Amino acid sequence: MTGFDTVAMLDWSGGNDTGPRPCRDAIWLGITRDGTDEAPRYLRNRAEAEAALASLIEEEGAAGRRLLIGVDFPFGFPAGFAQELTGADTPFAVWDWLETVIEDAPEGNNRFDVAGEINGRFPGVGPFWFNGLRRDIADLPRKDTRAGHGMPERRVADAQAPGSFTCWQMGGAGAVGGQVLTGLPVLNRLRRMFYGQVAVWPFEVLDKPVAVVEIWPGLINAAVKRAEAAGGIRDAHQVRLLARALARVPDDRLAEMLAVDAPEEGWILGLGHEEELMTACDDRLKPPPLRDDCFALPAGVDWTPVEDALALLRDRLRAVVGQEVLPLGDAAGRVLAAPVTARRANPPQANTAVDGYGFAHASLTEGDQVLSLVEGRAAAGVPYPGAVPPGHAVRVLTGAALPEGVDTVILQEDVTVGEGRIAFRGGLKPGANTRRAGEDVEAGARILEAGRVLTPADLALCAAVGLDDLPVFERLRVAVISTGDELVEPGEDARAGQIYDANRPMLTALVRQMGYDAVDLGRVSDDRAILRAAFDRGAAEADAILTSGGASSGDEDHVSALLNEAGAMAEWRIALKPGRPLALGMWGGVPVFGLPGNPVAALVCTLIFARPAMAVLSGAEWREPLGFDVPAAFGKRKKPGRREYLRARIRDGRAEVFQSEGSGRISGLSWAEGLVELPDGPAEIRPGDAVRYIPFGSFPGP
Repeated sequence: MTGFDTVAMLDWSGGNDTGPRPCRDAIWLGITRDGTDEAPRYLRNRAEAEAALASLIEEEGAAGRRLLIGVDFPFGFPAGFAQELTGADTPFAVWDWLETVIEDAPEGNNRFDVAGEINGRFPGVGPFWFNGLRRDIADLPRKDTRAGHGMPERRVADAQAPGSFTCWQMGGAGAVGGQVLTGLPVLNRLRRMFYGQVAVWPFEVLDKPVAVVEIWPGLINAAVKRAEAAGGIRDAHQVRLLARALARVPDDRLAEMLAVDAPEEGWILGLGHEEELMTACDDRLKPPPLRDDCFALPAGVDWTPVEDALALLRDRLRAVVGQEVLPLGDAAGRVLAAPVTARRANPPQANTAVDGYGFAHASLTEGDQVLSLVEGRAAAGVPYPGAVPPGHAVRVLTGAALPEGVDTVILQEDVTVGEGRIAFRGGLKPGANTRRAGEDVEAGARILEAGRVLTPADLALCAAVGLDDLPVFERLRVAVISTGDELVEPGEDARAGQIYDANRPMLTALVRQMGYDAVDLGRVSDDRAILRAAFDRGAAEADAILTSGGASSGDEDHVSALLNEAGAMAEWRIALKPGRPLALGMWGGVPVFGLPGNPVAALVCTLIFARPAMAVLSGAEWREPLGFDVPAAFGKRKKPGRREYLRARIRDGRAEVFQSEGSGRISGLSWAEGLVELPDGPAEIRPGDAVRYIPFGSFPGP
């Protein structure tokens, strides 16, 4: 059973209290909740860390979120130790024993003495070593002079993790012996405190709301070093990146990492999967490429209805861009890469909704009221410093936090003010004119879902609940190519038979209007080698390629020919007017949308197919265009077989269509403000009949 809503990573320390200022070699806690990283928390001692873990388990349980806690010290000792120390071969017997003998306080603990006591139970010298205290401890050598104790030097997992330390070393840089002796009692108490809710891996089946696992930060050392090079404390980077990595690993891959058999010694989660973990914790996480056959039509399909084509795109596409974290002020228009939750409530405290006077409703009597005023007032950002006694009132201004002793506010207009007193009519309800804490958003509530295009209002909401940055998808880059010997640049001299390239300016502007980065690769002549080079450049510089022309199956349709050569071509003959030929394929792992060369058909195919598809590629949700029924200002008889889109606009509440349906009439694109959609079947439209009108602005972007 996998699937965790929240992942926490704990970097432990066996030393003394490290003081109020964050520092190295302390205890750090990193949390990724619903895909959103929280700032690493500095915990100055083990008592504070234990309380933080208990609070986290309670909080996640109350919210119904499944929790994974990673800890950076061994959960077990080499084979045979548990039996020798406790007479039982279960690691939990060692946990229980350590809890009874470890004495721990912020100012110090007896871990070195316990190590010496354990050594005294074994023959020879050992297995623990390194006395870090000034005083001598019986049976605990300062240097590694051990011999004859009979225990393996390392666990099997430790032997396979280059750079890891043996659990027998009690001190020195990187040593984990002291962490084990002080950490296992804490985990044991949490197991008892939350009995039936916590499972420890790999000793127990992970079928409880909370899973506790051992994991070593050295697995992602290269990623930690990159983060450390930019500044900050190494331990804080470790917990942040490891929590993020485990949160991002797909469930099936996490299940594979958890599938180990180490019932006595324990195991290091992710051992052997280091590259996968480092990729997952990368700030600029990249998804795997689409399959080359993702556009392939089912066998036997020839003409494809519009709805079927849209369904195929919706089912087979997914985000192809990486992820990054942006400051709140830079995130507008970007696609949210993970759900985000409120760090604090909005409003954070109960407050007054009006200017007036606040008091405890329970202190009111029957009939008209007279209350004494306390000195001072409560204003937004300037709270009243004390408590308001029963039978008294305090002046409050809109937005002020309710002082202690106040739960109700009366409008200043409803009050008569005398010397040190106020008077008002009875009948006011408890809690009147106040806002309760969290009545808008509760702390920990999910406020936005992944795939949402962030609006200015979203940023206001995020700011109000304490968020200062957001995980977003990188901006989709779309390469635009026009093909054909007949094309010349606008403004150049056009010879007989040549036309100006109208598609590229239209498509690049449309790409930018959607919120993507347009990569203008120019116009390409009907030369397959030149087009191949343009495709190569598009695959290197962009996340998707948009071409116009050459999408059919004629002699000079080089877009289709090249995609066929690459073995990743699907010629979709769409039951659509205008449009029909749509070449879809992959080039160098990048999706290619081969549009018709006719500008009207190119625009329609972009709006109907490429636009929602590119929204999904950018990380956004698939969205249908929002249309509405209006009376027709035209008449038309339509044959069955193809869905039709007419250039249209609304005048006097009716949809009028462009005078000509000719696909070469570019003036109709400028004239139109949207499209009228006619169904696949036969239709006879008379003036006044309801038709579906889709404004250009309602076609979904990112």
